[in-house]
Amino acid sequence: MDFLNAFVALANFVIIPAASYGSQLAIGALGVTLIYGILRFSNFAHGDTMAFGAMATILVTWGLQGMGVSLGPVPTALLALPAGIAITALLLLFTDWAVYSFYREQKAKPVVLVIVSMGVMFMMNGLVRFIIGPDDQNFADGERFIINARNFREMTGLSEGLAFRTSQGITILTAIIVVILLFWFLNRTRTGKSMRAYSDNEDLALLSGINPERVVQITWVIVAALATIAGVLYGLDKSFKPFTYFQLLLPIFASAIVGGLGSPLGAIVGGYLIAFSEVMVTYAWKKVITYTVPPEMAPDGLVQLLSTDYKFAVSFVILVIVLLFRPTGIFAGKSV
Repeated sequence: MDFLNAFVALANFVIIPAASYGSQLAIGALGVTLIYGILRFSNFAHGDTMAFGAMATILVTWGLQGMGVSLGPVPTALLALPAGIAITALLLLFTDWAVYSFYREQKAKPVVLVIVSMGVMFMMNGLVRFIIGPDDQNFADGERFIINARNFREMTGLSEGLAFRTSQGITILTAIIVVILLFWFLNRTRTGKSMRAYSDNEDLALLSGINPERVVQITWVIVAALATIAGVLYGLDKSFKPFTYFQLLLPIFASAIVGGLGSPLGAIVGGYLIAFSEVMVTYAWKKVITYTVPPEMAPDGLVQLLSTDYKFAVSFVILVIVLLFRPTGIFAGKSV
């Protein structure tokens, strides 16, 4: 039995990928939960907002790469990220002015805004595919690995190698920074406190002199930043393909609902819960088990509960279970 090699294999194929994927889902779910908590509707266009933000960043990245600008071992996309956020923020502010503001003035029911957001979703999806095309786009550069499997084996003498990609390290670090900054903003700044007050009680916030339109605009800007960051990190870690972000809508919403829709902390916990569940259920455990049991007890099959083709089904099942037994999510009653 070799528990050290088993742990390395587990880290390589489960812990690190799930932590990276969970960070992407958590940042995406934060955008969904802010919209729900402050603007009071479920934004079905969020996945395609991520795709648009990633696309804008990719186009700027290509421009920088064409001029010979780079960040060395770090992806140039990080340098292009502020421009991508700004472009996405302008799009969301325009969409709010052209579409959502009308329904807010009419005091439309949340279900109406959900349907409207679905229309916006299809428009964004078409816009992204029209501009950049429907195929995979490569925009990652710099060093691919922080540590690769061969070097790890040489350093440790283990038979199992650990590969830690640069994109995974950047994703996890960025998620930590984003979460700290968001919670500091919401809890420590005057604008953040205004947003929380508006979320808790709209009428009382108006009586306190809070400008609702300013709160709405700031919310869309923050959502643009979160969506763009999540979209770019996912594209760097996996690949950029517009339709993939449409599919990501399910695990992102599952993350937000499982954690407690409207709760930023719930969005983070839900993101990691969904990610680890998806990875663990679809991982073939044969290698890890073989390291931890006597040779005669080693399994012949892959020991895989579900094929990776059914990855999104895992988040759907978790979502259904939560809606049946705890529809308010893990952090029930929490708000922005």
